[in-house]
Amino acid sequence: MEVNFTPHTEAQLKEFAARTGKDAAQVVEEAVSNMLERQARFVEGVKRGIASADRGDLIDHEEVVSRIDRLFES
Repeated sequence: MEVNFTPHTEAQLKEFAARTGKDAAQVVEEAVSNMLERQARFVEGVKRGIASADRGDLIDHEEVVSRIDRLFES
């Protein structure tokens, strides 16, 4: 597979790869692999959420807000 980048993006990629001691192909391979793994985890999480909702296992709005607020407390 061949991937084409703009000259600016290619220069940034080569610079980043050099700073990390890797070649550009390694950096691209790792980035794409990480992105695909995150996407798969996201899709699986959505499927679990849908299954939970289908079972009626839901949290009301106030509880969601409370949980989010607790995440951001110091």
